[in-house]
Amino acid sequence: MKIAVGFDTSNYTTSCAFFDGERGVNSGRLLDVRPGELGLRQSDALFSHVRRLPEIVDALPVEGEIIAVGASETPRETEGSYMPCFLAGVAQARALSHFLKVPYFGFSHQQGHIAAAAWSAGRPELMERDHLAWHLSGGTTELLLVRPYGTAVRCEIVGGTKDVSAGQLIDRTGQLLGLPFPSGRELDRLSGEAKERLSYLPKKDGCSFSLSGVEHKMKEMKEAGAPDAETAYFALCSVIRAVHQATAEAKRLYGDLPVLYSGGVASNSLLRSMTPEGIFAEPKYSTDNAMGTAILTWRAVNANG
Repeated sequence: MKIAVGFDTSNYTTSCAFFDGERGVNSGRLLDVRPGELGLRQSDALFSHVRRLPEIVDALPVEGEIIAVGASETPRETEGSYMPCFLAGVAQARALSHFLKVPYFGFSHQQGHIAAAAWSAGRPELMERDHLAWHLSGGTTELLLVRPYGTAVRCEIVGGTKDVSAGQLIDRTGQLLGLPFPSGRELDRLSGEAKERLSYLPKKDGCSFSLSGVEHKMKEMKEAGAPDAETAYFALCSVIRAVHQATAEAKRLYGDLPVLYSGGVASNSLLRSMTPEGIFAEPKYSTDNAMGTAILTWRAVNANG
């Protein structure tokens, strides 16, 4: 069996995966964040990735001949896009490529998310056609117009948040409610217990919106003594309504294209239940990008013979 290996060392997850053209296996783990904090400095994240990579690789049951190695090199495939934490995965991938004498391919974290989401949703053909995609994560809330580009895709930002990202709002809500970081999973669970289900529709500007107003109103709810479950639901549902409104505007502008949801926030059960027409990655591939990198590496090496 021939396989392609992918590495991704993003802001919060160390991950490695392999793909054989049909089947994929991934290994990943969130970075450790001290209680009460909402993330890591890039220097601390880079150190954590370097320390964590050996155990992630050891946990991957790789069987077969490695024919190519890839890594996420940047957050996006645009000039000037850079984050030091990706250097850990790139260094590991380039070293492996050199010693095995196999090709190395670099991609963006965002391209990996799109590839992983399309594959795990059972819609790999999306990589060959124009579509809309949401990248919803801890630091990114972007609505993308995605077009095929060689063996990968090219993403154009056409909407999203102008200030606070969906993931930031979720984690700030979680911090206010005393939940662990990252707070997505616990906030999702808590929101399901809400009895009074309130929300707020942020003002839009084309396909863009601001979530700072949602954060302000969420804090007011908490200070007024609202139950934690209702505060959690308010934050999540308000984000979802903003996403839906921006999606509708994008479809008006660009046509009735399929809409793919990727990134850690896309694993949220409330978002999925309220968006029956959306195309969602399996939850474990919403957060993990190494699988997407492995898929793109496989596509690249096979296209090159």
